[in-house]
Amino acid sequence: MAFRLIIILSIIALAEYYSFILIRSMVRNLPPVWRMSVTGVYLALTIATWLSFVLFRLINWASMPHLVRNLFIAFVLGFVVGKIVILLIMLVDDIRRLLTWLIVSMAYKGGTGGEAVTKIERSVFLRQAALVMGGLTVLGFTAGIRNRYSYRVRKIKLNFPNLPAAFKGMRIIQISDIHTGSFDNHAAVAHGIDRVMDQSADLILFTGDLVNNHSDEVDKKYQEIYSRLKAPMGVYSTLGNHDYGDYVQWPTPEAKVANLDTLKGIHASMGWRLMMNEHIVLEKGGEKIALIGIENWSAKANFPKYGNMAKAMDGLKEKNIPFKILMSHDPSHWRAQVLQEYKDIDLMLSGHTHGMQFGVDTKWYKWSPVQYMYNEWAGLYTEGNQNLYVNRGFGFLGYPGRVGIMPEITLFELG
Repeated sequence: MAFRLIIILSIIALAEYYSFILIRSMVRNLPPVWRMSVTGVYLALTIATWLSFVLFRLINWASMPHLVRNLFIAFVLGFVVGKIVILLIMLVDDIRRLLTWLIVSMAYKGGTGGEAVTKIERSVFLRQAALVMGGLTVLGFTAGIRNRYSYRVRKIKLNFPNLPAAFKGMRIIQISDIHTGSFDNHAAVAHGIDRVMDQSADLILFTGDLVNNHSDEVDKKYQEIYSRLKAPMGVYSTLGNHDYGDYVQWPTPEAKVANLDTLKGIHASMGWRLMMNEHIVLEKGGEKIALIGIENWSAKANFPKYGNMAKAMDGLKEKNIPFKILMSHDPSHWRAQVLQEYKDIDLMLSGHTHGMQFGVDTKWYKWSPVQYMYNEWAGLYTEGNQNLYVNRGFGFLGYPGRVGIMPEITLFELG
């Protein structure tokens, strides 16, 4: 943990250093007043950015107008990420300069080329590219707040040889990571729920993180909106890591327990069947499949492990069910346990990563910083006869927007 922190702080320090060097080099030919003004504004923004991180818990974010808060957070994150982009480009330039220096040094070894060796300047093109890319990153994060309710319906067809004939053509909706406490627009969220209902699914599955921390985030209005979710075969849900209230201080242990109990009651009042390390059997046309739902189970040390697969699967083997779907919030569960110990799970549905709400997400190429933490982070993954789908999330957390990774409603058609 300490080593990881040192690495992160080192990257941040280098990013700040290279960004300042870049700004200083770009303004050095300006008149003194302009040079001092631009440098002063840059330093003021940098100080404000880091103060917002240091004083994060002391700032009353809820009292800010939503637009001001969202723009500020988006700018701060874009400013930090933009500097990391600058760092990467400037490092390329420094590597180029180092290689050039070595080549020239060797060429003039024992000769009189000292002056040529010392006059290897930074590339004007790479300086300009770094400045442009850094600026575009800030603009991208700021503009990305417009995408926080830009729901995308992704349609996935999956074929399984062991799926009972009565379930061929079954339509399943998956949503995940609603994070109600982040929302600031009931109408926009209601539009997203309407898009879910427009798909006419047979079954709706929610794979955790209804709230950020507190059950009261789901006020009466949001409960009414989420209660619109209906399906002929039911609406089922599981808990995610945020639902347990582990990330806030509670006055007493009993208060934390009461918060979770209230949240469980909200699931029930909305008509959602919350699955807590258990399974049910779905029947259609005299044939059966199993739906398994477990509490949060993560292979990452920073996240809780409340799930119990043995308990959830207890008695299922004797029922001789040919096809099984597992709802498990954290996709790291798939590789760490499901693939190893439960090879009869045909399809696992997860969320959790949000695709980090930032990256490239096309038919041909996917990239996000979250892939360096999770092997499976967005979309469909297959190993042998087992499949995992990682939903990109319905809501958002921290950054109030989306850049490249849009909020997702997934429609599966089984065949």
